[in-house]
Amino acid sequence: MQTAQLPSLMVAPNGARRTRADHPALPVTVAQTVDTAVSCYRAGANGIHAHVRNAEGKHVLDVGLYRELIDELAIQVPKLAVQITTEAIGIYQPEQQRQLVYQLQPDRVSISITEMLSDNNISAARDFYYSCHNQGIGVQHILYADSELDHLAQLIDDRIIPADDLQLLFVLGRYSKNQQSHPRDLQPFLNRYQRLDLVADWGLCAFGSAETACLVAAAKAGGKMRIGFENSLLHSDGSIAIDNAERVKALLSELKEVAELVE
Repeated sequence: MQTAQLPSLMVAPNGARRTRADHPALPVTVAQTVDTAVSCYRAGANGIHAHVRNAEGKHVLDVGLYRELIDELAIQVPKLAVQITTEAIGIYQPEQQRQLVYQLQPDRVSISITEMLSDNNISAARDFYYSCHNQGIGVQHILYADSELDHLAQLIDDRIIPADDLQLLFVLGRYSKNQQSHPRDLQPFLNRYQRLDLVADWGLCAFGSAETACLVAAAKAGGKMRIGFENSLLHSDGSIAIDNAERVKALLSELKEVAELVE
């Protein structure tokens, strides 16, 4: 079965940590997330990395809420690619993460290799990754450091992760207060990726006011981009964006300027 492809520009509008106290336009309900998805699609995004929250606004891996969100997105923005997450944030165990995907059967999902293998249940992980591959679920492996590429390569060699249709997310930094990424942070990932001779569809996310510059660097290097309030609320000049759609517009404007300069 053909694997769901990674969209070129994905918006990550909320994440697992921030709330509307951090920004009033950060979506926490299904309805708010759908509204944000519509505005970001109109602004130029062709995918969404979606988290869902419970009634208290807390991050949850909930099949029912995800089904509600996916169904509504299919109605409101049918051409928008939808990626869910299995992010644990110290709450969920690998078996709970696997069960979410087994039950939901999404088109796309992002998964941290470190989280998924934290219980050392290699057999379950192998069955899970190959099940996703066989069903055409696009698994984007989250990598927080270039050294994790070595681990990924070993998992592929050991036939725990399929080598075909590989999708990666390079994360420039961590979810920490005042984290500031820089475009130069991408190069160690690219260097190791090339040395390992991996073949993958890769994307990037970054933090702080240099988010746009980092994503432009990724695009120049042939990568995909993930932007939004999960990673940064800031424009390049340090000002706070009105909403996620404004971040999408700012990035596309910068990419257009770069393209015009090249021409």
